[in-house]
Amino acid sequence: MTSVFSNSPLEDDARRARLFKGEIFTFSATAATTELITFARELIEEAFGGRDPETAQHEMPVEEFAGLLAELKPRFIHHERCKEILPKIFEEVGMSPQQTYFDVPRLRTSTADHYLDSGISYAYHAHRDCWYSAPFCQVNWWIPVYAVVPENVMAFHPRYFDRPVANGSARYDYGEWNRVGRPTAARHVHSDTREQPKPEEPLDLLPEIRIVPEPGGIIMFSGAQLHSTVPNTSGRTRYSIDFRTVHIDDVRTGRGAPNVDADCTGTTLGDFMRATDLERIPEEARVL
Repeated sequence: MTSVFSNSPLEDDARRARLFKGEIFTFSATAATTELITFARELIEEAFGGRDPETAQHEMPVEEFAGLLAELKPRFIHHERCKEILPKIFEEVGMSPQQTYFDVPRLRTSTADHYLDSGISYAYHAHRDCWYSAPFCQVNWWIPVYAVVPENVMAFHPRYFDRPVANGSARYDYGEWNRVGRPTAARHVHSDTREQPKPEEPLDLLPEIRIVPEPGGIIMFSGAQLHSTVPNTSGRTRYSIDFRTVHIDDVRTGRGAPNVDADCTGTTLGDFMRATDLERIPEEARVL
């Protein structure tokens, strides 16, 4: 059984222990998450130049929309302001900035009615981040930028948290993805031919859990949790921010969720930066 904790007062160590067992945590918008989505909205609305970003897909050729996202998303991802705001969020929910490492926050889009499901706006099939070389101590964060509805959020499939799924992770190498797969995302407009780990057996994904937070609200879950993009039938493009954290003690001790079916190579740990000074995780601590 998976439980969803709302605004839980649990300390971070106890919270991570529950996350690693498949529980999910949600938090209301905070001062810092509001600052983050406000900044994201500024960049988004500037990029769309007067169009409503949530309905612009109905006015633009898909190639133009994809090209706009190809410029917008890296601008947000690598902006120094994001690196300044995230440590504030960690402190607000009781995490130690000295022991917390994070990767860059990514601006995600989910367009309606299969307008753009590939490449720069990839609609994720059911997957675990651990199929993509994520560490098993990884905690995922998801924050909506604008209001969301059940028809355009994520779905969690908790029955598979500790149940193996046949998948293609054995063919995935993180180093190769960074060299070849990620840089070509914007080219995949009408279909996506990049090799990505997917389920290779029929799955019964129901019942599922859909959580609908307010703008700036937080969903926190384990990178080992099976989750997917809900087919967007809302008529509006969904904008969200996600990023990932690890606690250095978990990295060093190997504490985390169980590996039930991941067989990929490489590790994303080299992407994580310490919240206090942006130093990378020491090479010797990057446990595979």
